[in-house]
Amino acid sequence: MFGLFKKKSEAERLQEKFNKLMAEWHKLSSINRTESDKKYAEAQVIAQRIDSLKS
Repeated sequence: MFGLFKKKSEAERLQEKFNKLMAEWHKLSSINRTESDKKYAEAQVIAQRIDSLKS
């Protein structure tokens, strides 16, 4: 209840975006390989940004 108005950190927002991209990547992996590869590449860029924020 007290965390209701707490703003998310940049790392938390990036983690949510990363999870969303990985879910889309998994869906597309059996349908459209090129779109799947694009989503995976985007997710990897975000993963690198998350790692740089943590260190």
